[in-house]
Amino acid sequence: MATLLRLFFALIFLSVPVSSELNQFFFAGFKDVGTNITLNGIAEIQKTGILKLTNETSRLMGHAFYTSPFQFKNSTNGKAFSFSTSFAFTIVPEYPKLGGHGLAFTIATTKDLQAHPSQYLGLFNPSDVGNSSDHLFAVEFDTVQDFEFGDINDNHVGIDINSLTSNASATAAYFTDSSTKQDLNLKSGKAIQAWIDYDSVQNVLNVTISPFSSKPSKPILSFPLDLSLILQESMYVGFSASTGLLASSHYVLGWSFKINGQAPALDLSSLPSLPGLKKQQHTALIVGISVSAIVLALSAIFVAIYLFRKIKNADIVEDWELELGPHRYSYQELKKATNGFGEKGLLGSGGFGLVYKGTLPNSKTQVAVKRISHKSQQGLREFVSEIASIGRLRHRNLVQLLGWCRKRGDLLLVYDFMANGSLDNSLFDEPKTVLSWEKRFTIVKGVASGLLYLHEGYEQVVIHRDVKASNVLLDTELNGRLGDFGLARLCEHGSNPGTTRVVGTLGYLAPELPRTGKATTCSDVFAFGALLLEVACGRRPIEPKAMPEELVLVDRVWDRFIEGKLLDVVDPRLNGDFDESEMVMVLKLGLMCSNNAPMARPSMRQVVRYLEGEANISDDLRAPSEFNGGKGHMEGFDDFVHSFASSSFGKMDTFSSTMNRNRSVGFASLSTSSLSLLQGRGETR
Repeated sequence: MATLLRLFFALIFLSVPVSSELNQFFFAGFKDVGTNITLNGIAEIQKTGILKLTNETSRLMGHAFYTSPFQFKNSTNGKAFSFSTSFAFTIVPEYPKLGGHGLAFTIATTKDLQAHPSQYLGLFNPSDVGNSSDHLFAVEFDTVQDFEFGDINDNHVGIDINSLTSNASATAAYFTDSSTKQDLNLKSGKAIQAWIDYDSVQNVLNVTISPFSSKPSKPILSFPLDLSLILQESMYVGFSASTGLLASSHYVLGWSFKINGQAPALDLSSLPSLPGLKKQQHTALIVGISVSAIVLALSAIFVAIYLFRKIKNADIVEDWELELGPHRYSYQELKKATNGFGEKGLLGSGGFGLVYKGTLPNSKTQVAVKRISHKSQQGLREFVSEIASIGRLRHRNLVQLLGWCRKRGDLLLVYDFMANGSLDNSLFDEPKTVLSWEKRFTIVKGVASGLLYLHEGYEQVVIHRDVKASNVLLDTELNGRLGDFGLARLCEHGSNPGTTRVVGTLGYLAPELPRTGKATTCSDVFAFGALLLEVACGRRPIEPKAMPEELVLVDRVWDRFIEGKLLDVVDPRLNGDFDESEMVMVLKLGLMCSNNAPMARPSMRQVVRYLEGEANISDDLRAPSEFNGGKGHMEGFDDFVHSFASSSFGKMDTFSSTMNRNRSVGFASLSTSSLSLLQGRGETR
């Protein structure tokens, strides 16, 4: 009888979480947790007792923290305590083999993380990631490779300290009893148990995972670390998960934790059943199959007729569409989101077609839907390029492509909605308020960071080919994001880009393009130089209505630089309210980037160093019009001129002869009569 009583009370102990006063807790499922767990975002506890952090909704996050904080440090000497935690989790991706994004065990100073979803895992936001004052420790189980944070692959475990650039990471795997390493797929949809153990005496953190209840003798990650410098005295423990363009459902099946000791062991077999995987009796399975077969047999004719009609009216999905990463939306979903592509939601129009503001029905996310017109020159090839390139890019200063849709001849791209429109609008289209220099400087630094990522931080080199003010969009906080990847070209690092047709916008086109036909990172740098001067001077790179000597902005800035009056070109609308050293640096950098010789231009890495104040620009600058040793002649320029359609330029012979007369001062120097034929901004797409 006494033995039965002891067993009874032991079972009660296992089903009720231990008080945090004892510095530990144990949850074999979360059905009866009461107020011990605090949920945020879309996290929920299901009736089965499973903690579900996210679902298959894009770009959302979920948090679950133990309600009471723990004391993590010795108040006398400030030394962090040892701790141990064990939990079982399951990641079920929306699409097989495509995760989105991952979950993390975290120790934080607050349960209310002001964070973003997608690559930020619900832990950080773009402005605080990497901030040592966060005092945030996490172990991530990541199923998306984010190049922005240097992820090793799309199936890894990482140790994160105040950042999502992991201090240590390893491909998800476990060691068998024979010390054989076995790979483990985090997004397999199967239960995985994790153990995280910190030894404050040895100052080492071990992370172990396994598909079994028994803990392997060897961890997958062992990292020397003194958490005394990271943790504060009172901290919260919990989980965070997020979804991105693609989504995964992240589940926690059980969880135990202990300060200064080994966390109570979990048994996978005693935890709640996984969603949709409850065991069925063999006889019930036979009956179910039999009934289903009869129903299918009786309805086969009706189903066949229905499918025939559906297929007849459906869009044809080609092979390349199945290989693209971003989420494919249905046409009806986007039609509903934009209120039938009505005029009230029209954000703008151009050569590519129309852009509409919309709200996705399920997530209530505001989006911009770019609908490419049938008559547009930006056809299927550019559409595929945009999906294939930006769909896999991840950077805070790039406009995020959320998804796409193709219905017969209609091509649609779905982006993050940028509340403050384009930089071009903020500079020139009679804005309500003048964009301050502080904001302008932040914007160009952001665009430079995005371009550096395209040129060096991605798995391939991405050449944008259309960097300009109208393609820089501003979010709610007026951060600059580079968008419109319809003309982008990808090539391998270290390879030589192939020749292609000349595309872009006059004033931003590098002069070597008509001669070589090769778009390179140097041609992107040239366009960025034009953007720098445009932002500083409040004038377009080519101003048809200006006086002949002030027609081309880079020439005007160079003339003032030679005269020692560089600040005379600054946008007068700033009323002198700017940091003089920053302004001079931006103008000089714009001249450097605008040099006609590609090799004389800085790389984007050098540009970022200048903008961040890590390097100084010399006053000994070369004239932008110097080309081929200062000769000025540009071989192949006639071919460039004649490559434009006559409908765009009127009398092409007049334009060509006028341009030939102006070749001695370089491609940038155009006459007023020439530019009058360009009809304003003269895009050459």
